[in-house]
Amino acid sequence: MSGGLLGAAGYRSLPSWCTPAYARARAAELVAAHQAARTEVVRNPHRNAEWAQAVVRAPRLLGAVQDLIGRDVAVENTLLVLKWPYQNCEVPWHQDGINDRVLLDPQGSVAAWLALTDAGRANGCLHVIPGSQRGGYLPYGPEPGTCVQRGRPMGARVAKDTWGVPMAVAAGSGLLMDVRLLHRSLANVSEKARLGLNIRYVAPGAVTMRDGSSPSLDPVSGTGWQSMKERRTGS
Repeated sequence: MSGGLLGAAGYRSLPSWCTPAYARARAAELVAAHQAARTEVVRNPHRNAEWAQAVVRAPRLLGAVQDLIGRDVAVENTLLVLKWPYQNCEVPWHQDGINDRVLLDPQGSVAAWLALTDAGRANGCLHVIPGSQRGGYLPYGPEPGTCVQRGRPMGARVAKDTWGVPMAVAAGSGLLMDVRLLHRSLANVSEKARLGLNIRYVAPGAVTMRDGSSPSLDPVSGTGWQSMKERRTGS
C-alpha cells in the first residue's frame, strides 16, 4: 500500500468518535480537576480513569483502528495533553512510533489523536507533514522543553523552517496517523484550554522494547493476546 496503512498522506480524519457534547463534558471535568495544579501531561490515563477507558474502546474509533491493523488491538500508551490559555507549551516535530523506550512496527500500529475541545491554530492544533512517513523513522534527540511537566520532548531532526499543515479538529473528532508521520503542536494563545488525547494502538507483535523487555499492553479487542501470553510463559 502506497505510503503505509494510511495511504500517501499518512493520516486520515476521524469524524465523530463521540458527540461534541460528550467530548466537551469530559474536557470540562478534566479542566476542573487539573486547573489548580495546571497539569500539562497525564500519562496513561486509560489505566485508571473511567473516562479514558471508555474512550479507547469507543466503537467508531476502535472499528476504524481494527480496519487498519486487524481485530486484535491493544493500547500501548495514552497521553493526555492540556494546553492552558496563553501557555507557551509547544511540542516539537516528532514521530509517535519511536523513542528511547519503544519501537513500533508501522504495519501493525496506528496513532490516534482525539480532540476533547475544539482545536485550531489559535489554541495549538496539530500540524502534520503529509507523506513524511515515507521517509521512515528519523534520527531524534531531546529538544528544549517549553512544557515544564513534559520535560525535554524527543524531537525529530527536521529543517527549522518546516511549517507543515495545520489540522483544525472539532471536539469529538480526531485524526488517525501513521506512527512515522511527522507532527507537532504550537502554543495555545487563546482564552480557553485545549485538551487532546493521544493513543498508540498496536496489533500482536508490533511492539519492540528497546531494552529487550516484554511490552506492557492493555488489550481492548480480539483473542490473540492470551496466546501471546501463553507463549511467553510457556503455559
